[in-house]
Amino acid sequence: MESSGGRSAQRREAVGEADGEGEEEEEAPPDSPPFFLLYPGRGGGAATAAPGAQPQSAWRAAPPGPRGDPLPVLLSYIGPEPAQPRTGGAHSWEDLTDLVEQLRDDTEDPNYVMANERMNLMNMAKLSIKGLIESALNLGRTLDSDYAPLQQFFVVMEHCLKHGLKAKKTFLGQNKSFWGPLELVEKFVPEAGEITASVKDLPGLKTPVGRGRAWLRLALMQKKLSEYMKALINRREILSEFYEANALMMEEEGAIIAGLLVGLNVIDANFCMKGEDLDSQVGVIDFSMYLKDGSSSKGSEGDGQITAILDQKNYVEELNRHLSATVNNLQAKVDALEKSNTKLTEELAVANNRIITLQEEMERVKEESSYILESNRKVNKQDRTADGHALTEARKQLKEETQLRLDVEKELETQIGMRQEMELAMKMLEKDVCEKQDALVVLRQQLDDLRALKLELSFKLQSSDLGMKQKSELNSRLEEKTSQMAATIKLLEQRLQLSERECQSLQDDNRLFKEEFGDKINSLQVEVEQLTKQRGQLEVELRREREQWLHLPHGVPDNKSLLSPNKGIQKTGSKTDSNNRHLEGDLQSRASVKENTVLSSSVFPVLQDEQCRTERGNVACLNGKAF
Repeated sequence: MESSGGRSAQRREAVGEADGEGEEEEEAPPDSPPFFLLYPGRGGGAATAAPGAQPQSAWRAAPPGPRGDPLPVLLSYIGPEPAQPRTGGAHSWEDLTDLVEQLRDDTEDPNYVMANERMNLMNMAKLSIKGLIESALNLGRTLDSDYAPLQQFFVVMEHCLKHGLKAKKTFLGQNKSFWGPLELVEKFVPEAGEITASVKDLPGLKTPVGRGRAWLRLALMQKKLSEYMKALINRREILSEFYEANALMMEEEGAIIAGLLVGLNVIDANFCMKGEDLDSQVGVIDFSMYLKDGSSSKGSEGDGQITAILDQKNYVEELNRHLSATVNNLQAKVDALEKSNTKLTEELAVANNRIITLQEEMERVKEESSYILESNRKVNKQDRTADGHALTEARKQLKEETQLRLDVEKELETQIGMRQEMELAMKMLEKDVCEKQDALVVLRQQLDDLRALKLELSFKLQSSDLGMKQKSELNSRLEEKTSQMAATIKLLEQRLQLSERECQSLQDDNRLFKEEFGDKINSLQVEVEQLTKQRGQLEVELRREREQWLHLPHGVPDNKSLLSPNKGIQKTGSKTDSNNRHLEGDLQSRASVKENTVLSSSVFPVLQDEQCRTERGNVACLNGKAF
């Protein structure tokens, strides 16, 4: 803050000098200074200065969010009203510069970064728990360790427990492990002691991280994970030994996550801890499981299959990454074991050389001691009294040599024991290396199988893509045919409209024709009926005369008597023919003018029929006359 204050003071001096130099040339400030949107910040909480530190700023920040979330800071000018006189903007840009410096310092604050991390982890925990509950209820069966949403839930919980964890210094370096606070849960909840004992008794767990992961799985199986987490969060004084003050477990986000874990009690889970390698798992959050497309579209069966294949592909790739990481970890362990084996072999060779040298030295000491004893015996025989002092020195030297021999023997026994321990350790290391090599072979085989499965899935994906291309081509052809059919339908509709118009015009013409010639047609029908009656009467008279002539004995009458009735018939027929011809000519002229073929075809057959009947009557009369 001192550096920011110094920078702001320098800026004030520079601005003051610039104002003093160009006071005459400077234009009037704008009536309403612009708004400024600054991000990130602590919701404007850091924008207010301490009382007495600075004069009241002409810029103000928006109030903080409802939950203290980091919000964009909107700055607005709250200086004098436009009606009041202003003094050249003496506190506008300087105060804005100070506020920007304060906000920049706030963004570099580690507490701000930790708050963002807590919020992100809490949101991820919400998404993970919600997705796990929904998928488990839709699945409707007991979950195992291979279930992807369950694996992601444990990864998110591991990140939540690691947030703000203090590092413990050991002789191997700094170590961060969340097993420490989980191990203390049994002190607050006695039921957790069974889980802790089971985790400690598992043979395959060698690291605290693996024990913590196993503890989380067993607590979920016991359906008391939320209870244990609440009991742990309530003991803040104990958590302060393991976590920083602004860690997730020390803030209210930890209590929220513990409350969300209550919903997991409806899930039935079953895990086999003996076959899992919890020590070397890589905890990476897969965000693709929680990303959804906002546009909802109806997917067909082919799209569902492609989605399932892509999900399987993603899962296989994720599993492949996990296996690759596991293989790399095992390879690193094998390399470390080989280095330690080489080192132990070198130490064993050095110990063997040391043992050989000690054995040679012990033999030399034995020879020297025997030589001294022989010399002492000879000296004792020659003169025991003369060389007493030399004898005491020889005895002293003998004791020293004897003590040295005992020390050498003890060191030899120690070296032999160390050699045996080294041999035993070598055998155990060789056995462990063999087991790791077998596990590595199995993992490589699984990796090959997964690669084959990935290749098969890629082939299926290519075939499905080809099928989709064919379907798209067929769809395009069908769309072209549909467009052609639509054009044809449109053309037919136009023709139909034209035909309807023509039909309407013909109907109008027919109606007009009926209006014009309706009376004439009725009169002609009346005349036709009269003629029909006359023809019937004539036929009756003709039949009577024929019968009379058949019964007469005189034979055939003269021509005058026969022609007398026939003249009337001829006159009637000629009159009818003339009328018919006149009417036919009139109708033909009308039809040619109106161009109405429908009505003409309906009228002419009636007239022609009547004419034909009249002609047949005339012919019959002539035949009777001839007879």
